Amino acid sequence: MGWKAAEKLIRHWKILRGDNVMIIRGKDKGESGLIKRVIRSQNRVIVEGKNLVKKHIKQGEGHTGGIFSIEAPLHVSNVQVLDPVTGKPCKIGYKYLEDGTKVRVARGMNASGAVIPRPEILKERRKPRPTSSGPKDTPIELVLEKTYDAKAGIGMPDL
Repeated sequence: MGWKAAEKLIRHWKILRGDNVMIIRGKDKGESGLIKRVIRSQNRVIVEGKNLVKKHIKQGEGHTGGIFSIEAPLHVSNVQVLDPVTGKPCKIGYKYLEDGTKVRVARGMNASGAVIPRPEILKERRKPRPTSSGPKDTPIELVLEKTYDAKAGIGMPDL
């Protein structure tokens, strides 16, 4: 089970990390869970506690070996997002509200057409932003310094 790139990558992902999905094909068919991770380079997702496989891990420095159960990735075509109103799997469409915000909506035969909210977990960053400035960072005083003013002629090139 090595790493393998997908032949044709999905350009516009409609399934996001933290979505509540139902598995529609495979050994866990009919079960639902939350998406733990999205692997875009392989067109796959990992669902929490589903598609468990046994992994043999050799003993090494600082850890014990043994046989562990881990979650294997599922192809994105084998999962569907659950409709928040009916609780059934549905496709996802996009719609603009009157105030101009773009939202995901449930679509399909058994869909209610309700708005599918963006998962709360996406508001947290997986890699935190660095809080301290490094040696290559520009100091904030230089960033905020005004070096161009068209009315006063400051910073204009001499032609």
